Amino acid sequence: MGRKKGQDIDGWLVVDKSLKVGSTDVVNKARRLFDAKKAGHGGTLDPLATGILPVAFGQATKTIPYIMDATKRYRFTLFLGESRTTDDREGEVVLTSEHRPSDAELRAALPALIGDIMQVPPVYSALKVDGERSYDLARAGRPPDLPPRPARVDSITLVDRPDRDHAVFEVQSGKGVYMRSLARDIALACGTVGHIAVLRRTKCGPFDETHAITLDKLVQNDDKADALSALLRPVSTALADIPALAMTDAEAQALRFGQSLSLADCAALMLTPQEGDVLQAQEGGCLVGLCRVQEGRLKPIRIFESFKYGDRDVDYS
Repeated sequence: MGRKKGQDIDGWLVVDKSLKVGSTDVVNKARRLFDAKKAGHGGTLDPLATGILPVAFGQATKTIPYIMDATKRYRFTLFLGESRTTDDREGEVVLTSEHRPSDAELRAALPALIGDIMQVPPVYSALKVDGERSYDLARAGRPPDLPPRPARVDSITLVDRPDRDHAVFEVQSGKGVYMRSLARDIALACGTVGHIAVLRRTKCGPFDETHAITLDKLVQNDDKADALSALLRPVSTALADIPALAMTDAEAQALRFGQSLSLADCAALMLTPQEGDVLQAQEGGCLVGLCRVQEGRLKPIRIFESFKYGDRDVDYS
């Protein structure tokens, strides 16, 4: 087999995704612009949605699960009075209602949708049913009956009411929450129907709008390698919420060889981790890897070789 095309580029690019562009299309374009060997993204955004789409290059792809699990923030506009097949404005109208809830009714419906909830995903979603995508079944006229799934919603706030047909909400949520389902359920809880008319993700883990750049601006920098490289954020950015533990050179080397370390012997233990906790191991400010606390020891679960040690990635999980 020949060498895989592209360069060994590591880091995160925070893209401000525009309307009517798929998340995979964004990743493919960014990979071509950076001539990167490997790329992925930290959480799909529908073509209808805009906002924060973190793109991972190289070793950063190994930290995608931490971005997928991270807290996210959204702002969406609920259109009241119409239920649509896709739970957004792209679908066909299937049900209408003349009832328009007041602001007080909308706010009163929100507490039941906050916390650890069970949520029915949109039929037009990428979930698999007997090996087939739910949206493929729906398009074929065989929409599946999807069961409720666990989801975590931290907060929902009604922030604007432009007119009687529209209500704007801001949401903070964890993994597994469908904003289209949330909008649908707010309307249903108020005795009417509705769908998402506008959706934007404003934050995804440590990444927000202050870090983001549009694809159009990326294209403008296409022939400026230094300008492109300056847009990348470190691999470790995705792990900002994971406590860091400073390692000596000897301790870092032991982890690189797959050896566990006694917590009692760690030279710079400044925290009191609990059984099962995941910690960052760092040496001289560079990310060495991720470790899990097990039976009083730090056991490496993934090692990220820093640039001064080469590009090798080792997974001990």
